[in-house]
Order: sequence, then structure tokens, then C-alpha cells
Amino acid sequence: MVSSLRARTALAAALAMAAVLATGGLWLYTLMRGNLLDNTTGRTELAARKVAAQVDTRTLPPGGRLPAPESGVDLVLVRDARGRTVASTAAGGEPRDIPRLDGLRPGPGQDSRSAVLAPAHPGAQRRVVVAVGAPGPPGAHDPAAPHTVYAMTVLGDVDDATRAVAVGLLGGAPPMIAFAAALAWWATGHALRPVTAIRSGLAAVTASELDRRVPDPGGADEIAQLARTVNDTLDRLERSDARQRQFTADASHELRNPLAAVRSRLEVALAMERPDRASVAAALADTERLQRIAADLLLLARLDGGPAPRPEPVDLALLAAEDAARRPAPRVPLRVEAPEPVPAYGDAARLERALANLVDNALRYARGGVVVRAAARDGWAVLEVADDGPGIPEADRDRVFERFVRLDADRGRASGGTGLGLAIAREIARAHGGGVRALGAPGGGALLELRIPSGGG
Repeated sequence: MVSSLRARTALAAALAMAAVLATGGLWLYTLMRGNLLDNTTGRTELAARKVAAQVDTRTLPPGGRLPAPESGVDLVLVRDARGRTVASTAAGGEPRDIPRLDGLRPGPGQDSRSAVLAPAHPGAQRRVVVAVGAPGPPGAHDPAAPHTVYAMTVLGDVDDATRAVAVGLLGGAPPMIAFAAALAWWATGHALRPVTAIRSGLAAVTASELDRRVPDPGGADEIAQLARTVNDTLDRLERSDARQRQFTADASHELRNPLAAVRSRLEVALAMERPDRASVAAALADTERLQRIAADLLLLARLDGGPAPRPEPVDLALLAAEDAARRPAPRVPLRVEAPEPVPAYGDAARLERALANLVDNALRYARGGVVVRAAARDGWAVLEVADDGPGIPEADRDRVFERFVRLDADRGRASGGTGLGLAIAREIARAHGGGVRALGAPGGGALLELRIPSGGG
């Protein structure tokens, strides 16, 4: 994958360099060629106009012999209206190898005209020709008849210069394209070297070695952020695996005792001629305890990997009142303090289960009574369950929400608790974007507070 990416990057760099060179080279070639041609045409026209001025002022030299032109112009000649050469800078009149000039004359309203003429014969060179109109010289049959001054320059220097530029561009393009591809190949490989290390490190992570981490190249670029994200993901995976292993061990331990008790009581009952009703009843109680543990484990599994709660309006004050109404004769008095509705959004059934678990825990340890309060505070919908029991030591206020944790294990089992109620309440609150925490009640005892985002305006 890395090699393929390097190859694609190198190919893209080569194509980009080729496109830049082609576009820039064509622009440079066209600009230089046009500039050289314009300069040559300007010098040629200037030479023609100088001779045209001589024709206009009747100062042509006698015999039609014009002085040699300057600025690299090769030939200047003057033709009358009939196309006859009356003056020339060439010795012996008009050279034989010049191209035909019959149709090259200034048009109506123009005093000059220029053109680039093809070679007159194989081996000759192109020429730029400028034609300038002028009146006839003295002694002509009709001095007012127009004459035409032709100046021409061979474009050998222009063609040589543009050819040199073209050859230089064509010859220099392949090395530059190759250099761009090689540079892109090297730069991509250097940039992806940490990715290779991350891939190798991630491939070495196995189920038995979740503590391995990928190397962090440092810095704040995208690859460093990728390495940190991978390591964070591995951290969460390791913690989840540790929780899962601990959960499995705790569940096995919790299920083993009631199963052993059920088996022993049933064996005793079967060994008797007339089964003891008390043994069967005890076995039934243990079976019900197993059912509660299994139901709580199933609920926790759904909370861990299940869908998010269904958002619907719910009133926490009404939930508290309904929960109290379902408990007609609690072990200790249960009082609800909710003077006004407490709106929120969430899954009413799950929130009801979380509240019931908090109240069950409070009733299990309360001495004189339990108070449930519902209120809205600073954008949160809050449920508080306070009891006057022994309370929760400050060092254990976080641990008490872990799965299968009992601060008084014997008492918890005797009272029928599974050790999962507070853990379930915490997971439900977290699924709603809130949480549960344990505090100390003002008058002694425990205070469990559940809060989720408020649904009120």
C-alpha cells in the first residue's frame, strides 16, 4: 500500500512537472519568438522608412546605388509603380534569390505592410519583408506615381535563437521530470515512514498483548495525530478488555455460589423420602436470585453495546412518584419531594429502572427512612435518593458503582442484592449524557445523585 502510494505520488509529480514545463515552455517559446520577430520587423521597417524619406525628399543617390543598411537589415530596394527596381543596396541591382514581392504593397489608407516570406528555394531561409509607400523620384515619367520601398531581413538569427530555446526545453524537460518524480518518491517515503512504523506496531497487537502501543513520531501533523488516536483507541480497547475479563470472572463467581446452593438443596430434597418443603423453597429463592443476576447481566450487555436511548419527553418528578406508588409497604418510610415537574428527554423505561435501583439500594441500608427528590438545576434534571443508613466512605464513592462491588458482601447477598444495581444506574445515566455520583447526606447516611440534561426551556 505504501509503495503504491509512493508510486502514485511520484507519477503525479512527474505529470505536474511535465504540464508546467509544457505550458511554460510553450509560453516562453511563443513570447521569445514573437519578441524577436517584432524587433527584427521594427529594424527592417526603420531601414525602409529611411530610404522612403530619401525618395520623398528627392535625395536618392545617382545611379540607384543605395548605401548598405544598418542594424542587420540585409537588403533595401525601391520599385516604381510598374514593379521595376529603380534603386537597391545590393551591388549590380536586384539579387536573383529574393522572393516574389509583386503582391506585397501597402493597402488603401496604409503607409506600410510587413510579412514573413517562405524560402524562395530549398536551402534558403525565411525573410521578413516590410513595404513602405513613397512618391516617385526626380526624372521619373510621373514623379507623383507611388513607389514602394522594400526592406528585408533574413530570419536566420531568429530561427536559430528559437531553435536553441526549443532544444534546451526539450532536452531539459526529461531530467527535470525525473528529478520531480524522484523528489516526490523520496519525500513521500520519508513522510510515510512513521505510517509504516504505526502499521507494524499495530499489526503486533494481539489479544494477549493489548498493552503494546504504536510509536509516536511527535509533532502536531496528521501522522502524529493518527498515532495518538491509535494509541488512545488501544488504551480504550485494553481497558474494555480488562473490564470484560473482570466482569466475566465476577459473574462466574457470583453465579457459582447460588448454583452450588441450588444443587445441594435439590440433592438433599431428592435423597429424602418426602422432600423437605423448606429445602425446595430455598432452592426456589436461589433460582430467583439467579434469574435476577442473569437479567441484570443481560441489561448491562445491552447498555454496553446497544443502541442509544430513544429520545422522548419524560418527567423525572412523575417517575419518582410512580416508583413510590409501586412500593405500598416498604421496609422503611419512603417520601418523594418533587413540588414541580422536572422535564427531560430520554428513555422512560431505562430511567425508571435506574431510579428503582437507586431506591432499592437506599431501602436496603436505610434505618429510619428514604427521601427521593426531583429538581431542575443549571440545565440538568436531577434525581436525589438519600437515606439515613451507615453511608458510603469517601474512598469508596467511585468504586461503589463498579460491577459486583459490595462494601458489605455478606449483607448484600443476604438482602438479595446482585451487586449490579448501581452499575446499571450509572450506565443508564451515561447513555443519556449524564452520570451518577455518591455523596454524603447532610444528616448522615448516603446521597446518590443522578443527573441528565434537562429537557425544559
